[in-house]
Amino acid sequence: MPHDHDHSAPGHSHAGHQHAAPPAGGGFSAAFAIGIGLNLVFVIAEAIGGFWANSSALLSDAGHNLSDVLSLALAWGAAWLAGRPATQRYTFGYRGATIQAALLNTALLYAALGFILWETIDHLRHPEPVNGRWVMILAGIGILINGITALLFRSGQKSDVNVRGAYLHMMTDALVSVGVVAGGGLVLLTGWAWLDPVISFIILGIIAFSSWGLLRDSLRLGLQAVPDGIDPEAVRAYLLAQPQVKSVHDLHIWSLSSAGHDAALMAHLVRPGGADAAWLGTLTKGLETQFNIRHSTVQVEDGELPGGCHSHCEVAEVAHQ
Repeated sequence: MPHDHDHSAPGHSHAGHQHAAPPAGGGFSAAFAIGIGLNLVFVIAEAIGGFWANSSALLSDAGHNLSDVLSLALAWGAAWLAGRPATQRYTFGYRGATIQAALLNTALLYAALGFILWETIDHLRHPEPVNGRWVMILAGIGILINGITALLFRSGQKSDVNVRGAYLHMMTDALVSVGVVAGGGLVLLTGWAWLDPVISFIILGIIAFSSWGLLRDSLRLGLQAVPDGIDPEAVRAYLLAQPQVKSVHDLHIWSLSSAGHDAALMAHLVRPGGADAAWLGTLTKGLETQFNIRHSTVQVEDGELPGGCHSHCEVAEVAHQ
């Protein structure tokens, strides 16, 4: 989206740029729709089967799958918002919605784990007969559905935390369903009803462990930490290595969205004589090629002025999409 700059202020010059919105739905609209539909049908079937078979493992898996349906819906909505153009009030657009969705999805996941843990403890204290055959059948269907859904997000899971959350949820569910099938078989062979809640405990542990990385990354994004893969000291060294740059201060690097390619930078450079458009263009192009920082706002100060730049500075705002 084009940005208009005020060229009337003395001592400033600006490089025009555009912030293009990413594709609506993050390019995964069909994957989200299919994944939500498949998993919603399966959750209903698994919950009914869990009550009928008296299996806490199945109910645990159904509860987690329900949280996945909500997570997929949130992720899809956030990805759609991220594709909306920027406005006068929301000058960065709505890309930050993907970060908020990642945080909310993580909170929902751990809330679901707490509820399932409470139910599992109750089943362990009061074990009841379990229909192992139905447990195996429903969990087997879960392996197929969760596996297919995970494959839909495989291509984007390395570059976007929002998509990676969907992928990890589905892959975890597929693996958990394998454990439920094995547990159902053991209950069927041995008749030991207490095995079912024990398996549920194992499932909860696997989910909590596998989701820890997602929680950590979501919190980092929410706190505007430097994105993974970018060394802030290396960025500072790069800026200091530019011709005639004397010092760097107020250096900030963060991510505008859950996508790994949405890194932004703001920095003040002290350079006697200021800077021209060609020098600034080379600087920001280097930030993109060397560090994958595509949104740069660099303020060049003509000497060490108290309190920052007051009158002799040039600003370059360059964004590449």
